[in-house]
Amino acid sequence: MSQKKRVLFLCVANSARSQMAEALLRHADPEHFEACSAGSAPTAVDSRALAALAELGIAAAGLYSKSVDELREQSFDYVITLCDKSALECLALPGAGEYIAWNFADPATSNQPDAYRKTLDELRARINLFVRLKHGQNDASAAPAASNPTAIFKCLADETRARIALLVTLEQELCVCELTAALDEIQPKISRHLALLRSCGLLEDRRNGQWVYYRLQPQLPEWITGILKQTLEANAEWLREDIERLWQMRQRPERKPACA
Repeated sequence: MSQKKRVLFLCVANSARSQMAEALLRHADPEHFEACSAGSAPTAVDSRALAALAELGIAAAGLYSKSVDELREQSFDYVITLCDKSALECLALPGAGEYIAWNFADPATSNQPDAYRKTLDELRARINLFVRLKHGQNDASAAPAASNPTAIFKCLADETRARIALLVTLEQELCVCELTAALDEIQPKISRHLALLRSCGLLEDRRNGQWVYYRLQPQLPEWITGILKQTLEANAEWLREDIERLWQMRQRPERKPACA
């Protein structure tokens, strides 16, 4: 088993942001990362930070405020500062590997009642991304071609392909004749766009008798399906005529369920 990567989170008081980050990383991937936190002028762990962690079910056992001076003899693979001030005040640690600078507003200075929860949510998203990037969970060999954002946005930049993708998202599965009717386009044009959507990894096809049906690639990353669903929900009027033509189509092909 490979050795855990050691991560140190730094802020000035080591009371809220860095404490929440430490707890979040321990929760996100304790198998591959060892998390610690400290401050240049430590005080005490903020009870509001602990309450936000408890609300999400994130364990806070063992958290305490400490000075960065206590850790100068230790080595860390990553040192992550959580505010501009800590980046300036915290001197370089002799045993530090990669330095990363993040900047999150101090919830203690906010007048918003949900400031600590908001900071916690922002930290959680950033730490989840950190885990994926640093632990190599974005293995390109295991992901479909559609995990490349440039390829996806270039493919969907064409209006016909965007409409096809949204109609397939709506109906779950459509054949060429249904898309031809919905978009009021000739079959060769629709087939050409479907081929491009398949080549970029957005769609896959299955044959059922004489019909070929197209659906979203089941292994699509969640961010892509999320974008398609949100776009569909927010742009029903833009698709109104296409949807109405599809729903008014007579003798639509009968479907047999796809094999699991």
